[in-house]
Amino acid sequence: MEEFHKALLEKKYVISATQLEKARHSADALKAWKGSDLPLLRALSSELTVQRENLIYHLGDEWKRLAVWKLPPSKESTGMKSFLKMELKLTLGGTKEPQQSPPPLLSCILQALAIQGELQHKIKLFSQVLLKYLLKPLITYPSLNVDVSEQQGEGILLSLQCAETPEEHPSPSQVYTKVLVVLKTLHTHLLDVSVADVSVGRRKVSVILGDLVWQEMSHCIIHECLLHSIPTNSSQLEQYSVVIKETEEFEKSLKEMQYLRGDATELLKYARDINCHFASKKCKDVIVAARKLMTSEMHNTVKITPDSKLSVPKLPSPGSGDNKGKQKAKKLEAPRLENEKQLGALTLCLPVCRISESVQQLMELALHTLSEAVGSSSQCATQLFFTVRNIFQLFYDVVPTYHKGNLLKFPHLAAIQHNNCMYIAHHLLTLGHQFRPHLPDPLSEGAATFVDLVPGFRKLGAQCFLAQLNVQRAEMLERLSTARNFSNLDDEENYSAASKAVRQVIHQLKRLGTVWQDVLPVNIYCKAIGTLLNTAISELIAKIMMLEDISTEDGEHLHILCQTIIEEGPLVFIPLPEESKNKKYQEEVSVYVTKWITFKELVIVLRANLQEISAFLSTYSTLFS
Repeated sequence: MEEFHKALLEKKYVISATQLEKARHSADALKAWKGSDLPLLRALSSELTVQRENLIYHLGDEWKRLAVWKLPPSKESTGMKSFLKMELKLTLGGTKEPQQSPPPLLSCILQALAIQGELQHKIKLFSQVLLKYLLKPLITYPSLNVDVSEQQGEGILLSLQCAETPEEHPSPSQVYTKVLVVLKTLHTHLLDVSVADVSVGRRKVSVILGDLVWQEMSHCIIHECLLHSIPTNSSQLEQYSVVIKETEEFEKSLKEMQYLRGDATELLKYARDINCHFASKKCKDVIVAARKLMTSEMHNTVKITPDSKLSVPKLPSPGSGDNKGKQKAKKLEAPRLENEKQLGALTLCLPVCRISESVQQLMELALHTLSEAVGSSSQCATQLFFTVRNIFQLFYDVVPTYHKGNLLKFPHLAAIQHNNCMYIAHHLLTLGHQFRPHLPDPLSEGAATFVDLVPGFRKLGAQCFLAQLNVQRAEMLERLSTARNFSNLDDEENYSAASKAVRQVIHQLKRLGTVWQDVLPVNIYCKAIGTLLNTAISELIAKIMMLEDISTEDGEHLHILCQTIIEEGPLVFIPLPEESKNKKYQEEVSVYVTKWITFKELVIVLRANLQEISAFLSTYSTLFS
């Protein structure tokens, strides 16, 4: 204990800590003797505890003088600007003394702390502040740089400086450079000291600090830097080898300074798994972009013609690779040439219609994503391919639900949704075949297909439009129900109600023609309008056939109402100017309105007398016999 006090006064902390540790071991040995419960030993143990705390206090005080932190106020510890007030001053740690001279003060302090088992705790507290106020800000903010200045006679000062930069995230090379500046400075002036720790043996203080900061620091580098450096295009993957090399050099430097032990680290593993991370990032971005398109407005449309083509990325020739690829090319070549002689120019072309601009962009997104899979590794290509399938599955689930109210409310949107689904189904038929020869196994062996999704999309489009047709049919029947069964039309009020109902039906058909004719393909438009007109005519025929006795005046009024439908009904089939070549699809009303001939015959009978009806019937009976 006398040696301990003497060494402590002379600041010979290693000797002081060693003597105190010897005294403690001697006291423990005395306690182990049988029947040694003496008051002297209790007093000695108490004194040893007090003196140990005294030593640790002195060592802590000396440590604070060697590494002096100046931290921003706790209220301002958020935001980049607050870190500019941070400073770390290192004193006396970098003096290089000859071997025969006494060890420097820093080495004595660290060795004494190690002997007393307090070094780990001190370095842990230091590492927490180092991470929070120096390393993490440098990794997170690209505009922050570390400045190392030597103050004559006082030591080394580390501070943070701000430089304007347009980048949102720092590049890996910038981060590695800034972190190495800090750690090299600490290694040179503070941590390049070997200590003998009773529990772990002799090791460098830099090893202790490295063990404490590496996991959190590497995690920060991955999420704040490497994650954002992942390419968004497969053509940039080859250039990423530079980042992998920089990461290897960074870890090599840390190992030389003994901050890092072992070979397989999460940081380097993350950098080397670039293909997997690229696919994951690409898939996430694609799904986000796809969902944004699906929830955008549907009414912004583009016109699709048989000449319309998507910009398919240029793909390599299937036979440009190995022999296996050439064999596949030979197998595909013969049927393709044969089919070219048989199929027409418009085979597999969509009819003229309008689709949502967002759906066209969605299909282009799918094509671009599949083109990224070409030339990628098997795992990456598979992930990208199934992301494209997920896009279409997402469309199938999201769009009908998200736009459900509008699809029932607006006939225009229902027609567009019908076309959207048919457009997607049309491209899904050949999408897999376009890319299959260029994808790695197992996709090239037949797994790359979208054909199984086609029936679902066709059904989805048909169901949406049929639901809208049912809504329009119900409205039409409701309007005709106000016609008072077309009876007693010699009464002015009854005739007015019937005439209004017929006019409303004609107006409804014209309104639908206005919103549908430029959107739907010609044949679908004619079938839809024909079905609704046939519904109105069938209802009208049923009402008239229910009348038991039709007077001459009633017959005249019914004839006028029916003649209105005969004259104005076919007008909704008149083609648009640009569809004049499709006139043949729209000039035969009876093709799309099954009750049209029956209705015209009924109109003839309504205005005829008994003699004319008899002659009419005899003529038709002769014809049909």
